[in-house]
Amino acid sequence: MNRHQLRQETFCLLFLTEFHPGDEVGEQMRLFIEQRDMGDQGDYVEKKVADIISHRKEIDERIEARAENWKLSRMGRVEQSLIRLAVYEVIYEELPRGIAINEAVELAKVYGQDNSPSFINGVLARVIGGDEQDG
Repeated sequence: MNRHQLRQETFCLLFLTEFHPGDEVGEQMRLFIEQRDMGDQGDYVEKKVADIISHRKEIDERIEARAENWKLSRMGRVEQSLIRLAVYEVIYEELPRGIAINEAVELAKVYGQDNSPSFINGVLARVIGGDEQDG
């Protein structure tokens, strides 16, 4: 599986967790990995999603602070998950901003609505595009 495919699987699993609160998340993640038959790469995807969930509060605070006039609660779950994934990758994995934004936009073309790619591009440009000024 290439990086794009791993990111796609990570997004799908992250999106799935939105529908399974609390204790159900771990079980649902394991079922997802088993059904996808990802082998060792399933461990990577599961760990990454668990890391995103563990940092969700900080990620969401960053998004809410910089996404002008947009609360996460007003965004669709696809968009929420893609934005969280991109923000996580830039902050915690140090993925270049341009790659994270481009990958999120490409996934939005597949999984989102017609306006999702431009919406995600705009939000991410504000959330992770202006970090140079943070030092």
